Amino acid sequence: MAAFPDIPTIQYEGPASDNPLAFRWYNPDEMIEGKSMRDHLRFSIVYWHTFRGTGSDPFGPGTAVRPWDDGTDSVENAQRRARVAFELFEKLQAPYYAFHDRDVAPEGANLRQSHANFDAVADVLEEEQKRSGVKLLWGTANMFSNPRFMHGAATSCNADVFAYAAAQVKKAMEVTKRLGGENYVFWGGREGYQNLYNTDMKRELDHLAKFFHMAVDYAKQIGFKGQFLIEPKPKEPTKHQYDSDAAACINFLRQYDLLDHFKLNIETNHATLAGHTMMHELDYAGIQGALGSIDANTGDLLLGWDTDQFPTDYYLTTQSMLAILKHGGIAPGGVNFDAKVRRESFEPIDLFYAHIGGMDAFAKGLKIAAAIRADGALQNFVDKRYASWNSGIGAKIESGQATFADLEAYMLEKGEVEANTSGRQEMLEALINRYLDRV
Repeated sequence: MAAFPDIPTIQYEGPASDNPLAFRWYNPDEMIEGKSMRDHLRFSIVYWHTFRGTGSDPFGPGTAVRPWDDGTDSVENAQRRARVAFELFEKLQAPYYAFHDRDVAPEGANLRQSHANFDAVADVLEEEQKRSGVKLLWGTANMFSNPRFMHGAATSCNADVFAYAAAQVKKAMEVTKRLGGENYVFWGGREGYQNLYNTDMKRELDHLAKFFHMAVDYAKQIGFKGQFLIEPKPKEPTKHQYDSDAAACINFLRQYDLLDHFKLNIETNHATLAGHTMMHELDYAGIQGALGSIDANTGDLLLGWDTDQFPTDYYLTTQSMLAILKHGGIAPGGVNFDAKVRRESFEPIDLFYAHIGGMDAFAKGLKIAAAIRADGALQNFVDKRYASWNSGIGAKIESGQATFADLEAYMLEKGEVEANTSGRQEMLEALINRYLDRV
């Protein structure tokens, strides 16, 4: 029996549509820069917020109405939930989904039972994938919710916890491979510290690197060809997480000889918590050759935590798509909606309204970004701003042919720097506004 009987498959109706159950901007087959919107965006729906989120907060229990869920932690309920999930994926025309192991299957009384529960639900996920054509963007392991991970997982002071985490990731990688997952994500929810008085930071970082090398080795052993991803986040739940931002992650990967095996999954809300913009994190990862995927959400700038709201801001999505297009796209990653409906949006239909809005926002951002790139005005300004590096002393510096002595002699002869030109920030911000009006 259908869980959403009154909701049709969501169709593209165009910008003039007033139908809240239709796409205004997301037209999957529309071609942009030689690829379809579907292939540019590779939308993915997350299992944890969409099907395990209850709307609870520190001040009260959940409010979400989910008629298909009987409230038990049984395997049978988990299997039923999985079938409902695929109904939503299909009706939204989402080509991908993503999960943590403990999202889709209940944790058992011991590790062996947890593995068996995971396999039982994976049977249904595999069946539904084959039936619907929806694919797994990535899998991952929840190594932050259970109290055993209070001190971290791979960075725990307790070697048994490290061993348990390794066993859990081993199983999650096996299931991800079985389901054709195109990536595997590591989010170090508690891989960090609360207080340096009781922390051996070097030892913890060394252990984290050993854990990742074990994962690389096991992927080769089982023939898993998916991309490994690390998801930066600076804080919450720990005071300081070792994967604090793109730069910290890349430095860690390079230091421990892991950069050839990992890329980054960048999230908007995490970028904000790190004191960066999403565009900054995407561009930094991109110039290091480490841009792998994104978690599409946003935060509330008036609140100081990870609110995981659905993205609706065209400026945000335009900036994101400018960076993604600049660096050649994110496949085999995707635009993964790590976002949850608000506590007050408790009815099942709100799941559709939220995802439609987010998908439209990124489709609009893609169109605007492509228009900006096609016109060339923004890139031409940047090219002219750096023109002094294309010849003369600038070219000599960039080619490595200049020394401090050469540069001193050059400036002694020249006497003074030639006049700088304006950065024209306000003009360029207004220029972006023009594209928002046109598309």
